[in-house]
Amino acid sequence: MDFYIGTSGWHYDHWRKRFYPEKSSKAQWLAFYAGHFNTVELNNSFYRLPSENAFTNWYSSSPSDFTFAVKVNRFITHIKRLKDSEEAVANFITRARILKEKLGPLLYQLPPSMHRNDDLLELFLSGLPREIKHVFEFRHQSWLEESVFEILRKYNAGLCVFDMPSFTCPLVATADFAYVRFHGSGRLYSSDYSDEELADWAEKIACLDNKLKAVYIYFNNDIEGFAVSNARTLRSCLQIQNRGERE
Repeated sequence: MDFYIGTSGWHYDHWRKRFYPEKSSKAQWLAFYAGHFNTVELNNSFYRLPSENAFTNWYSSSPSDFTFAVKVNRFITHIKRLKDSEEAVANFITRARILKEKLGPLLYQLPPSMHRNDDLLELFLSGLPREIKHVFEFRHQSWLEESVFEILRKYNAGLCVFDMPSFTCPLVATADFAYVRFHGSGRLYSSDYSDEELADWAEKIACLDNKLKAVYIYFNNDIEGFAVSNARTLRSCLQIQNRGERE
């Protein structure tokens, strides 16, 4: 399987000097980032739909083998709550397609207040284009049941496995790819994973279904640049796992 490991967002002022060269311009940051990672999760798209020019610039400023996961706008997930959202979804996907072959999964993060609704989920899934990867991050415990996973499998939609304080999703793959987000184990968005924690995660991820085509992994603990160092460490751990399996 192919591993795509990066961070959730890259445009953080507090990464200057911690990751980006002190005198570099923000226009250079994506190219610099792409020299270290093969993917990024676009998260500003959750708050507002980026312009066509923004998507075009991201496409042209990244290497040919780079991949963008794109977080779906909160109007669809938090305001419409997946209901009567066909037009909004179509508009969002049209914009995301500007990334062409660099477009990876679309991430639908549902609000913590949104309880399980199997019929709604299946209706929503049935209207999505199948040639694009779709993945769902359920923030309410009621969704994390095998019958929901079966609905996702029916449409080859991914379950977003996530780690956060006091709430961790089971490590399950429901599509021909897997998707994992790290939000911080001790403090939300701001804790540094230890090498031991990441080695343990690497072992678990490596044991996922060997029929998977790809695994997408993103660190969302951007404070103090933890996401950058943690992504690098997990990548190294997975490389060690892979070498061990081949031997």
